[in-house]
Amino acid sequence: MTNAVSDSIVVQAGAEAVWDVIADFEAYPEWQDDVKEVEILETDDDGWGTKVRFGVDVRFMHAVLVLAYHYTDTEMHWWLVDGHGVRKNTGTYTLEPLGNGATHVSYELEVVPTVPVPGIMRRRAALHIIEAALPAMKERAELLEHGERGPDASTGD
Repeated sequence: MTNAVSDSIVVQAGAEAVWDVIADFEAYPEWQDDVKEVEILETDDDGWGTKVRFGVDVRFMHAVLVLAYHYTDTEMHWWLVDGHGVRKNTGTYTLEPLGNGATHVSYELEVVPTVPVPGIMRRRAALHIIEAALPAMKERAELLEHGERGPDASTGD
C-alpha cells in the first residue's frame, strides 16, 4: 500500500474484545460516524463477514463499497470488490496482545476515490477515518471488556 496511512493505539482490553468490535460490521454505524449503513453479503463457516457492503459519508465524498475480508490469527485484511465513489479501499487491522490484558492495535488504510484528488488529500481522508475509528474502537472494546465502569474503576462496595 504505497499511499497508505497508518496509526495505532493501545486498548486496555484483550484481543478477543477487540475482535468482537472490529468484526461486528453491523454495529459500525454505532461507533463510526462516517459509516451510515452496512449489509453483510457473505460469511465464512464461522460466521465472520467475508463480503460486506458499506454506505459511507467521509468529508468530501459519499460512497457505497463492497469489501472482501480475510482473517488471520492477528490480522483483518480487506480490499475493494465493487464500489461507487471509490476505486480502491485496502486496509489492515493488526492486533498484538501485550500480555497484560491490553492489545496494541494498528490500522493501515489506503483509499482512492473515483474523482481525481491529490494524493495528500486522499491520505488526509484516510487518516481522518483512522483517527476517528481507533479511539471509538478502543472505547467500545474497553466497555465490552470492563463494563460501564471502565478498566480503572474500583470494585469496592
